[in-house]
Amino acid sequence: MKTPKRIQPLIDEGLVDEVISRLMSGKEADVYVVRSDSEIRCAKVYKEAAQRSFKKAAQYQEGRKTRNSRRARAMEKGSKFGRKQQEATWHNAEVDALYKLADAGVRVPTPYACIDGVLLMELITDEDGYVAPRLGEVTMSAEQAIEDHAVVIEYIVRMLCVGIVHGDLSEFNILVDEYGPVIIDLPQAVDAAANNNAEAMLARDVNKIRSYYGQFAPELLDTQYAKEMWALYEEGDLHPDIELTGHFDGPTEEADVDAVLEEIKAVLAEEQERQERLKDDDEDDL
Repeated sequence: MKTPKRIQPLIDEGLVDEVISRLMSGKEADVYVVRSDSEIRCAKVYKEAAQRSFKKAAQYQEGRKTRNSRRARAMEKGSKFGRKQQEATWHNAEVDALYKLADAGVRVPTPYACIDGVLLMELITDEDGYVAPRLGEVTMSAEQAIEDHAVVIEYIVRMLCVGIVHGDLSEFNILVDEYGPVIIDLPQAVDAAANNNAEAMLARDVNKIRSYYGQFAPELLDTQYAKEMWALYEEGDLHPDIELTGHFDGPTEEADVDAVLEEIKAVLAEEQERQERLKDDDEDDL
């Protein structure tokens, strides 16, 4: 296929040999299957801020810091240079998170390079060498759902132990290969200690995963892992190998109806976007 303009610099640098196909187009990036150093990898081309449909990006960027004071001032003022630095910070956040989480024992794609808003990384495939499906495309037995849910909860705990909350985790941001779940899409990952929205984002991540696996194993719907792990995190008692119970006896709070409605709207919008993306992919294959 024709080489996208944004990927050409990676070809010029010898990091990419050829672009094979477009894998998907999402709210924050377009992803292509490429050949690189005799291997099949993927290139994630981040969209410019004006083209991204990622909602409430400012909430995710809260707490992110830059060591360069000039860049920090420019980002605060919103100058052209500052906006450019803000974009670089958004892109680098995913690369930093991928390395950090891999070291923490979380299964994520291996990153190879990030140049001018294009992230070259490992392509997760199934046992036959095809692109691994998203969790939302997989059906399973109750036993498998309980097993995989436990793995994802363990990954979320390990993420929180190194101070990271995914912030947008769902069945659309997890791939499933022959070894199990793989966490993807991390540019919006937040600092658990520095972001005031971290607890709410963690709860949303955990509860979305609970809802998906709960379709196959309804007993999971009664678990309270988010509240349990956050309480342990705040007390300094959370560690990577902790055995959670899924129960929490803390004070009950009145349901935030408006927040629930917003979550429902977000899920519906995400599903509509997924259907449109699948339709576009089908048209591309014709």
